Amino acid sequence: MTNMKFVVTALAAIVLSGAVPAAAQIVPQVSNPVPPVPQPPPPPPPSLAVPQVPKMDAPAPPPPGPRMDRRSFNQRFQQCQTDGTASRLDSGERAAYSRACANQL
Repeated sequence: MTNMKFVVTALAAIVLSGAVPAAAQIVPQVSNPVPPVPQPPPPPPPSLAVPQVPKMDAPAPPPPGPRMDRRSFNQRFQQCQTDGTASRLDSGERAAYSRACANQL
């Protein structure tokens, strides 16, 4: 009989404890709720463009032409010598400066 009383008491305790809602689950009603933050738009879909595949028997594209905006070495060297002379460099410093300047431009 003692076992029977224990089982009934345990079952009653389990049933009664489940009937009371937990305090952590009670959510009070807010009179002025904060509006939800809008989500950013989804990223654009990836490009599905297929790259151009060169043909085996197609002629090779022509090489790019020479650059027309670059001056000749002689023109660049003369400009650098003029700049060196204007900076009052002596002959050795002016020669070194002109060579470095003309090769850089």
